[in-house]
Amino acid sequence: MKRTIKLLAIALITVVSFTSCGNDVSLQRYFVDHQETKNFISQDFPLSMIEIDKSNFTEAQEEAYNSVDKLNFLGYKSDSTDLETFNTEVARVKAILSNSKYNDLMEFSDRGNKIAVKYLGDDENTDEFIVFGSHTEMGFGIVRVLGDDMNPEKMITLMETMKQADLDKAQLDNIMNFFK
Repeated sequence: MKRTIKLLAIALITVVSFTSCGNDVSLQRYFVDHQETKNFISQDFPLSMIEIDKSNFTEAQEEAYNSVDKLNFLGYKSDSTDLETFNTEVARVKAILSNSKYNDLMEFSDRGNKIAVKYLGDDENTDEFIVFGSHTEMGFGIVRVLGDDMNPEKMITLMETMKQADLDKAQLDNIMNFFK
């Protein structure tokens, strides 16, 4: 009887060890592992730091804006002499984002930039939105949008609003100068 209990305990510990130490690398882990790596820049900031004129927002736009708490940004500056590293890092990010837990929201190209928007959660209760953009000459950037009561419909509304917003470019200069 003692031997059976001992074998069950060993089997349970082994199963727990293997399932808790999966090989899947999360996007958060990728951020942590690369935030101080050469050619990377990492920045976290609350959405309130980005000054936007909300006076003309509709109720839906205001609700979408208020559902976002903060943004995590990780950027990689491409080096034309080391395209292999760029391609390797892009492949790593794409492999992470190809996990079935990430839902596709939209993909598009804009002036040579490839942009993918994905989200974690379901249509009613979204935990996180991910915007991944890349350009072989500049590099790539990943933005994790974190908040409460977010959903894909609200985020599409917010993204359309942000495209038309008159943002103070000086607020994003630190990030944009990194890619130059």
